[in-house]
Amino acid sequence: MNKTIEVLPDQPALVARALELILSKLETAIEQRGQFTIALSGGSTPKPLYEAIANQKLPWDKIHIFWGDERYVPADHPDSNELMARRAWLDRVDIPAANIHAVPTLEANPELAATKYEQHLKEFFNSSGVEFPSLDVVLLGMGDDAHTASLFPHTEALKVRDRLVTVGNKDENPRITFTYPFINSARSVIFVVAGANKRPALAQVFAPVADDFTYPSRLIQPQGELWWLLDAAAGLELQH
Repeated sequence: MNKTIEVLPDQPALVARALELILSKLETAIEQRGQFTIALSGGSTPKPLYEAIANQKLPWDKIHIFWGDERYVPADHPDSNELMARRAWLDRVDIPAANIHAVPTLEANPELAATKYEQHLKEFFNSSGVEFPSLDVVLLGMGDDAHTASLFPHTEALKVRDRLVTVGNKDENPRITFTYPFINSARSVIFVVAGANKRPALAQVFAPVADDFTYPSRLIQPQGELWWLLDAAAGLELQH
């Protein structure tokens, strides 16, 4: 694993660096494999990043969008990660509808939704099931409790190692989430983290020894590259 930590002076610089990195990965992926696959994160931090991507002139027909996690709400719900990404980015560009691989959230139950999304991923990547497929980029945020995607501290989702997708849980509200082994199969995992409230969690995530189930972002150890992009407020104690 190739791990890089970068501390940027402010949020605009953080967004600019994340954009630069994603565009670089996109160019390489299309050059080498003819398409680019990215899993998006939710929350407020990536919104300006998505808006910045929407302003680029890109080969949209070669870009495939997935979500690393999703709240179990309809796609038009204010809490939907899909809705945020569509408003900030996807509805503003000429991307084919078939290239937007949204999480199904209208199934009879979350377990069925997780199974259907996993099946869709396997079919898209033509995966036999032994080897996990590799997304080009998995974009992640981190909460002040060190959760990432919908992998929350001391929840059952952290124990799932044989699936691509499972059901996460936040205060008894189900989420659909990538499992950490599937995230770890990515070519590049990029954390984008902002805010002073993240400092205590980051200290534990980067500590030589701490409990993975208390600080789930520690479980993200991809086979490819791991990028931690932090603004100055989050990364204050990591600056040398």
